[in-house]
Amino acid sequence: MATRVLTPDDLRVFKQEILDEIKHLINEERPTSKKWLKSSQVRKMLSVSSGTLNALRADGVIPFSRVGGSIYYDYSDIIKLMKETKVTNR
Repeated sequence: MATRVLTPDDLRVFKQEILDEIKHLINEERPTSKKWLKSSQVRKMLSVSSGTLNALRADGVIPFSRVGGSIYYDYSDIIKLMKETKVTNR
């Protein structure tokens, strides 16, 4: 099996790929600049169904505001929930 030598061009491409991935991850964590999110946005962030989101809301796990017939969630509350429930392998 032949060994391949990395060239400066290979390293530049690799560097750009890493930077692109970091930008992508940052954009995923901050999907919107809005302070308030609708249920559909929160379901997408948490990858949960409508029923699960309703249960989290009913159980008081996720704070929300109701304006008319619409329900809104504070973006910082969602991030806080995700950090508080983060599981680390030890």
